[in-house]
Amino acid sequence: MTISMTGFATDSASDQGWAWTWDIRSVNGRGLELRLRVPDWIAGLDADTRAAFKGRVARGNISVALRLKSEVDGGPGPINAEGLTAALASLERIEMQAQAAGITLRPASTAEVAAMRGVFDAGATSEEDAAALKAALLSSLEGCIERFTIARQSEGAALAEILSGQLTAIDELVKAARQTSEARNAATPGALKRSISRVTEVTDAVDSDRLAQELALIAVKADVTEELDRLDAHVVAARDLLKGAGPKGRKLDFLMQEFNREANTLCSKANDTGLTRIGLDLKTVIDQMREQVQNVE
Repeated sequence: MTISMTGFATDSASDQGWAWTWDIRSVNGRGLELRLRVPDWIAGLDADTRAAFKGRVARGNISVALRLKSEVDGGPGPINAEGLTAALASLERIEMQAQAAGITLRPASTAEVAAMRGVFDAGATSEEDAAALKAALLSSLEGCIERFTIARQSEGAALAEILSGQLTAIDELVKAARQTSEARNAATPGALKRSISRVTEVTDAVDSDRLAQELALIAVKADVTEELDRLDAHVVAARDLLKGAGPKGRKLDFLMQEFNREANTLCSKANDTGLTRIGLDLKTVIDQMREQVQNVE
């Protein structure tokens, strides 16, 4: 199964006098990065949220946000004046440093300020109540992660279909390159003989042994059989990867580099309009495929 690094899921629920919404979004990334925005006053929620994703995702930049609101008066407890002052001061320092670096930040929302550590007096919420709320939140998160996983799998299936079609296009271009190369090779001796005849008409100072060596060297430099064979092997390897299980994005990305290397060599050796055109078409498809591969986990 091919899994995409792009996905989205949300889950809303209520319990323990609270209403909340989990929001999970992900885009492609070189590795795995989890960015969480959860209330600090619920002890252990950050660590438990991270643990919930363990073994379920391998790559991607994943943002997880929890919007939590009390359904009764009083919220999570009375506002801690000192904590609020410290939180606002921290935000002010961050904004000043960002402006100094030429970066414009969006204003923080009330909910984001409220979620900062120390803004509310966590002591006003009993440990039992906080533990029960955290259990309900994590249970809701489980369902959200399931939908998030399904979304990435669905996107991955669409990616696999696109990549499979691009591999078929590469396969057909390689076959066309073989035919064009064979036609070029058949016509090359005649063209070389005509060129040699023009040279020998002007001068007799032509070493036959040296001439034979040069002709052999030209034939070796123009031979694209190895490049086409390697392209065929890369197509087979890529198809096997798409059929296999587990993360495969990095391996596919490496293969795309190998595809591109062979296509470049083919173009440099072509010495034929038709073969050059096929080589450029190959490079185009390979580049399109590489863009898609960047989204594979």
